[in-house]
Formats: sequence, C-alpha cells, structure tokens
Amino acid sequence: MPEQKAPHEDAPLRSSSPREARSAPWWRHAVIYQVYPRSWADSDGDGVGDLPGITARLDHLVELGVDALWLSPFYPSPQADAGYDVSDYRDVDPVFGRLEDADKLLAAARERGLRVIVDLVPNHTSSEHPWFRAALAAGPGSPERARYIFRPEKPNNWESTFGGPAWTQVPDGEWYLHLFDAAQPDLNWDHPEVRAEFLDILRFWLDRGVDGFRVDVAHGLVKQADLADWHYPAELLTGTEAERPRPPMWDQDAVHEIYRDWRRLIDEYQGERVLVAEAWVQPAERLAAYVRPDEMHQAFNFEYLEASWSADAQYAVITRSLAASAAVDAPTTWVLSNHDVVRHASRLGLPVGTPRPSGIGPDDPQPDPVLGLRRARAATLLMLGLPGSAYLYQGEELGLPEHLAVPDEARQDPMFRRTGGKAKGRDGCRVPIPWEADAPSYGFGPTDASWLPQPPSWAEYAVDRQRGVPGSTYELYRAALRLRAQHTLGTGSLSWETTSEDLLAFRNSDVYVLTNFGPEPAPLPTGLTPLLSSSPLDEAGRVPQDVTVWAV
Repeated sequence: MPEQKAPHEDAPLRSSSPREARSAPWWRHAVIYQVYPRSWADSDGDGVGDLPGITARLDHLVELGVDALWLSPFYPSPQADAGYDVSDYRDVDPVFGRLEDADKLLAAARERGLRVIVDLVPNHTSSEHPWFRAALAAGPGSPERARYIFRPEKPNNWESTFGGPAWTQVPDGEWYLHLFDAAQPDLNWDHPEVRAEFLDILRFWLDRGVDGFRVDVAHGLVKQADLADWHYPAELLTGTEAERPRPPMWDQDAVHEIYRDWRRLIDEYQGERVLVAEAWVQPAERLAAYVRPDEMHQAFNFEYLEASWSADAQYAVITRSLAASAAVDAPTTWVLSNHDVVRHASRLGLPVGTPRPSGIGPDDPQPDPVLGLRRARAATLLMLGLPGSAYLYQGEELGLPEHLAVPDEARQDPMFRRTGGKAKGRDGCRVPIPWEADAPSYGFGPTDASWLPQPPSWAEYAVDRQRGVPGSTYELYRAALRLRAQHTLGTGSLSWETTSEDLLAFRNSDVYVLTNFGPEPAPLPTGLTPLLSSSPLDEAGRVPQDVTVWAV
C-alpha cells in the first residue's frame, strides 16, 4: 500500500446530525434519474419513446431506489435538436402523447413517491415558434424582432457550439444569433416581454404539479452588451478566468437577476419545488453563484464529470466543489453521464487524461469496454458515497456503453451535420435502452422499430438479464442507493482519511469509502467490514485497482 498521507486539514466538511438529515430539504441529498423520453419506453410501436411508456415503466425507478426523475423536453418541436428547439412551451408534442398524458405521468409518479423535474429551455426557441415566425414576418426594427438578437450586420466572429457560424442571415439582410443550431434562435433576455413570458411558463407547469425545472444552458441567457469577438474555441466549459477571459456569451453576471426572479416565484408554491442549473461554468466559485440562497437549488458539477480518473484529479475537484458549495450553503450536485456526453462506461475506457470526446465513431480511438465498465462502477460508487445530490442517466444502471457504431446515415444530432462529421455527436449515448433481452427492440417497444439503431450486443445489458443477478451492474446500483439512504450519505459529513498518488479514502457519516487507482491491492483499515464493492475484493480482502469499496 502506498505511503498514507495525513488527512488534509483544509478538507471541506458537510455535516449534519441524524435529525438534520431527516429534516433536510429533499433536493439537498436526492438521487435523481434522467429520463430521455425518446429512448426510454415506446408505448405505441412507432420507434419513439413517449409519456405513456414512461408512466408504464415508473416501477423500475421505484425498484432502483431513486428519489425523482428529470424529463428531457417533451414539448411541441420540429425536433431539429431532439426537442431542445421548442415551438410551444405549454403543450406536449404528439410524438410523445398529449397534455393529459403528462398529467397522468405526474399523478402516477406522485402515487409512487417520486418527484418529477421537467426541462425548461429558455436560452432559445425553435425557429418555428410563433414569436420567431412573427419576427421574420415583421421585418427589421420591429417589436417582434426585439424579442430575439437581430443585428443589421454580422457583429462578431462567434461560432455555434454545434459547429459553424453562430449568425444566420435572413432574406431581408439582417442577422440573428444562435449559439446552437440555426433552428434555435437565441432570445433577447434584456426584453421585459421575454422575462414575463417565462415566468408565466413556470407558473403553467408548477400549477400542473411539477416539482421543479432543469434549466437548459442556464449560463447563456445574457450576452455581453458589446457582443465582443471571441478568439478561443466555442466550448461550453471554457476554463478559469486566470487561463482566459470570461466568454462574452456565457456566465454573465446579469443572468443571476433572472434566477432571483424565478426563485421568488417558485418559493410561492408549497412542496419544496426546485430550480436546477445546467451551467457549464468553472471555476467552482463561479458555479456556486448559481446556487446562492436566493437563486437556484442545484447546479450540475460538470468539472467533476470531466475530471480525469486519477486520485489527484478526483481529490482536487471534490475538494474545490465541496468548499465552493459550502460557502453558499448549497449541496454539490454530482453527475457522471447525461444525454450530452459519452457514457462514462465508455469514456473511462479511454486512456487516463484523454479529453472528453464529442462522440465516438467506429473510426475513432476505441475505449476498452471491460476496463471502462470496471472504472465506471468504481466511479459511481465513489460519487454515490459523496455528500450532496446525484444524477443518474437512464441506462447507466445497466452499465450501458456508448453505441460506437451508429451508422452515419442514422445520426440525427445537428452537431454531426454542422461539423461535417468531424464531431460524431451525441447520438451514441441516446440509443433506446434495453429492457428485455429476447423481445423486439429489447422491450423498448412492442415492435422492432427504434429511432436510433440498437447494437446487437445490448441483449446482455437488458434489465431482465441483470435483475436478481448478484454482481450485476443493476444490482450494484440498487444496493448502493439502498445503503446510501440507510446511512444518510447525502447529508453526511466528508473527512479525508487517505490521499496519495494511488488511493483516495474518506469517511462520510459512518461509512468508509476507498477507491484504489493504482496497480497494488490496498488493504482496508483493521476492524472494517466491507458493505459494498464495485468489483470483487481479492482473496486477502484487499481492494484491487479501479475498485471502490464502502465499509463500516
């Protein structure tokens, strides 16, 4: 075992008594499961998942042991960006069902003790939204165009996050801004009508009973007033201000005024409703500004998602994150996978230090699937051992890898199109998940139809192949969530026990958590009994490489 270092005296603590843990707001410690509606369950056999399909499969979430689900967009949309181009914020797209299906889903979740968070997309609308269609019809200088960011000439060199220019010219000569696809024009959040509209949208869904909102591109609503040129890559997570200036299109201070307004509104409702920021922001102190007491409740920790699989990198990001969150009395919100990134069962199978790829295709460097799953299981147990809230992405409880061989002709992500195929995009993590190994479309729906092709190897990952099987990834997740709740780890306290080049160990509540990143097996401290291990311990009871163990 490598030489053990003393715990860091400046290690952050998040502590609570058992009584405080029981009474803490649910969002401070919840495990929330992301459902990507297109790919979770298809009730009618058209190859696209829908709201009735989600409702029919809610017992899976109860059995798994999560506290809530987050639904990616299901609103009316031309689907230029899988529903993140919204044409009507107060209805359900027919491909997903009807508004009454949303009401039934909310009621069914409530009956099962599950809370429901829905996606809100405020940075941009669809180009088919009535507002934007009116803006094109009204012409330059009109009140209708003032709701968006139009300019008579192309004002800067900004590029779209999806590739290509961030400005598109309309027939009358003006240019409009779209930080994503051209079918997603950015709204002008300096306009009072825009602000009033979204307050009303919040009320619409709160009145229907949703428990909160995951806010898409929460750091992008306000742009720097002078729309200054930007001479760095068009990335979402763009480094610290010490390394480069803050991007003029991201993380502007004025965005916080918007969320204070939203927080005042949401606090009018009973039931601990929440706001969750998708804010690709670092350093951690800038991210923590989104979860100050009068703003949002949670903000995804993407710096943690992107951290290398090494003891030093994991220690650094955990320490920074907890300290920044504690400074504003907020929980840290941990995440390893979602619908926008390569699944961590594949991402962690790449060499340590590899930058996160924008999708993986058959001609790209291939991850080691066995190593990737081993590390993913260890990373998940490490994450779920931390105090705070955590998000899971559908299928990760099955150990699903990225689909690495989606045919180019089947790809639908605008990132693939706008980069000319240079970026494979996000389709590989969005493939419909397998429920039954021997059923059509692996039980995704009643037919073989699937909006993205499913790989033949996915039969082995199906829920019915893993349920009740000791050592399966599904049963590992179930056990981890059960023990996490029993030991109140979400509201526990973290104190570092061991930090070295190869080992990380800490105590949270009464649980000792150790992850071994190095090649030499590591013994547990004398007197501890293993509770759960991401992979088997060796014959001597030691922790092998790329394994996390919980012990008491």
